[in-house]
Amino acid sequence: MTFVDTHCHLYDEAFDTDRDNAVQRALDAGVTTMLLPDIDSSSSPALDALYNAHPQHFRRMAGLHPTSVKEDYEDELQHVHDRLYSSPKLGEGDRPQGGGGVCYSFIAVGEIGMDLYWDRTFEIQQREVLKTQLQWAIDLNLPVCLHIRKAHNEVFALLREINRPSWRGVMHCFGGSVQEAQRALDMGFHLGIGGVVTFKNATMAEVVKAAPLDRLLLETDAPYLSPVPHRGQRNESAYIPLIAQKIADLRGISLAEVADVTTASAAELFSL
Repeated sequence: MTFVDTHCHLYDEAFDTDRDNAVQRALDAGVTTMLLPDIDSSSSPALDALYNAHPQHFRRMAGLHPTSVKEDYEDELQHVHDRLYSSPKLGEGDRPQGGGGVCYSFIAVGEIGMDLYWDRTFEIQQREVLKTQLQWAIDLNLPVCLHIRKAHNEVFALLREINRPSWRGVMHCFGGSVQEAQRALDMGFHLGIGGVVTFKNATMAEVVKAAPLDRLLLETDAPYLSPVPHRGQRNESAYIPLIAQKIADLRGISLAEVADVTTASAAELFSL
């Protein structure tokens, strides 16, 4: 039984004292592939170092996180552009698992989106940055990893404005309603399900039960949002089976089925 953690930050300083052990714990738990979304130019060196240390188990994304959109956003966007457009294609031997389609050094544009939780100071700039990065994903035929917090209506409006018949990507750490989940699914997106599903949250349980299993992806967002029984502690990729088991319990199916379907979905979406 193998799993994919489609969203983790194991390059974060929270793992500086035991990063290799955290990677080994994930492998021991059956999490054989871990996807690394970027934040901004300050996080890229650590992300690249982790990827280069374990290229058989990690895949990279490139993107500017909405909370990193500040006065210098144009410079930060240029950093993402340079990474994406100078990225070589990988050969078959460089892939962690068998997959189809073109495989780039960066397998997605992410994490990108809008976050209006704290304030709306840079709302206009966040929208511009998101629109630009979505266009890059279209140009490069790459999926997107969307971070949306208190901004579902704004992001849905922007996606409709671009007017693509269907999108390829995932709404990371999905926390919306069943109705918002259906809107995302209708647009072609997958839903990223993390540790929050193990909390006492009826909305997330209903989303997991209502959505097609093959449109759900497993993620930790490590070091954040640890699942029960580790809530409040540092999260890590080794906890993916706990999230998968909760999905299995909610849907009344086996853990093996959740592992098989979500792993296949991640491999197809991200060309793993």
